[in-house]
Amino acid sequence: MSPTPASAPSSGDSAVKGLARRLGLFDATMIVMGGIVGAGIFINPYVVAQQVHTPTLILTAWIFGGLIAMAGAFVYAELASRMPAVGGQYAYMREAYHPGVAFLYGWALLLVIQTGGMAAVAITFGKYFVELTHIPISSGALAALALGILTLVNCLGVRAGSTVQSSLMVMKIAIIAALVICGAIFIKRPAAEAQAIVSPIFDRPFSFSLIVAFGAAMVPVTFSYGGYQTANFIAGEVREPRKNLPRGLMLGVAGVIALYVSVNYICVRALGAAGLANTTTPASAVMRMALGQRGATWIALGIAISALGFLSQSILTAPRVYFAMAEDGVFFKGVAWLSPRTRVPVIAIVLQGVWAIVIALSGRYEQILNFVSAMDLTFFGLSGLCIFIFRWRAARQPPSLDENAIYHIPGHPFTTAAYVTCCWIVVAATFYHYPKDSFIGLGIVLAGLPIYFIWGLRGRRT
Repeated sequence: MSPTPASAPSSGDSAVKGLARRLGLFDATMIVMGGIVGAGIFINPYVVAQQVHTPTLILTAWIFGGLIAMAGAFVYAELASRMPAVGGQYAYMREAYHPGVAFLYGWALLLVIQTGGMAAVAITFGKYFVELTHIPISSGALAALALGILTLVNCLGVRAGSTVQSSLMVMKIAIIAALVICGAIFIKRPAAEAQAIVSPIFDRPFSFSLIVAFGAAMVPVTFSYGGYQTANFIAGEVREPRKNLPRGLMLGVAGVIALYVSVNYICVRALGAAGLANTTTPASAVMRMALGQRGATWIALGIAISALGFLSQSILTAPRVYFAMAEDGVFFKGVAWLSPRTRVPVIAIVLQGVWAIVIALSGRYEQILNFVSAMDLTFFGLSGLCIFIFRWRAARQPPSLDENAIYHIPGHPFTTAAYVTCCWIVVAATFYHYPKDSFIGLGIVLAGLPIYFIWGLRGRRT
C-alpha cells in the first residue's frame, strides 16, 4: 500500500463516501471543546501549583499551554483544509510518512490512548455520581454502564451522538461559568491576600531548576488542553469540512482557553498558590467557600456531567480512526462495516466501547494514562511536521487543490515549528520525570510493529 499524493482533495474518499455529512459549524465547535474539556480542569490546577508556587507562574503555565493549543489548532485547521479525510491524524500520517506509522498511531489510540482516557474519566464519573446519590453500586460498574449507554447512543447515528455531545458541552460551559462567577462574587479576599496574586513573579531565582519545574507543570497543562485533534477524526461527516473544521477548531480552542484561564484565576484568587497546591479538589473547595456544602454538591454534579460529556465526544470521534484502518486493510475488515440505516461504523464504535469497559473494570486505567502521555504528544509533533511535507509536495506537483481555498497557518513555518518543538519538549520532560512509565508507553506503541507486518503479509496473500 503506497501513500497517495498529499495534495489530493481527500485521501480516503472511498471511506468518506459511505458516511453521512450531517454536522455543521456549531457541532464542530462543540466537538472541539468537548474533546478538550473533561473532568481534569476541576482537579489539575492543584497539580500545576505543586510544581510552580506563585500565582503568576501558575497562570502563565495555563496561558502558555493555551497558546500551544492554539498553535495546534492552526496546524490541524490546515491539515483538515488540505485533506478532509475520515480518520484525521491517522490519515495525515499515512499520507505524509508511511501506512505503518499511521497504524502505530491507530494501534496506540485503540489500545491505550483513547480507551485508557475514557476509562479514567468514566471512573471519575462513577465516583462522583455514587458520592452524590449514595446508590449501592461500585464506581467501576457505573463507569461500565455509562460507557455502554453512550456507545449505544452513538450507534444510533452521528446526529444522535452529536446532539448528546453538544448538549453536554453546553452544560459544561454553564457549570464552569457558574464556578467562575460564584468565586468572583461570593469570595472576598483581604487586601493583603489579593496583592499576593500579582507578586512575586518567581518562587526561586531564575535557574535551570525553575525551567525544569515549569516544564513539569506543563505536562498536566498540555494534557488538559489536548483533545482538539479528535474533531478531525470526523471530517467525513462534517458539511463543508474545509470551511467548518478550521473555524470550529479556532472557536473551540479559543473558548477553552478562556474557560481554563478563568477557572485557574478564580482558584488562585480564592485559595492562594499554597492553598491550591494543598487542595486535591480545588473546584469543590472554591464552591464550598462561595456557597457552602450546597456549592460543593453542585460542582460535584458538574464534574459528573463534564465527565459524561468527554466520554460522549470520545465515543463519537475516535472510532472513525479504526474504521479508516479497516478500510485501508490493516485492521479487521468487519470494523469498516457501516450500518445501512444510520451510516455509522457500528462495529468500530462497539469495539472501542467494549475495550474501554474492560480497562475500567480492570482498574489499570491510571497506569495506562501514565504510559501514553508522552506518546500522544509525540504523535502531535509528527502531525505538525506533516504540514512541511504536504506543502513541499504541493509545491512540486501539478496543483490539484486551489491553494487560495485552503486555510494556511498564520506565521508558518515559525508557528508550526514552535508547536512541534513545544510538544517534544514536553515529551522530553515527561521522559525525564516519569522514565519508567514513558518507556513502557513507547514499548506499547512499538509492539504494534509486528502486528502491522502480520496484517500487511495477510493483505499480500489475499
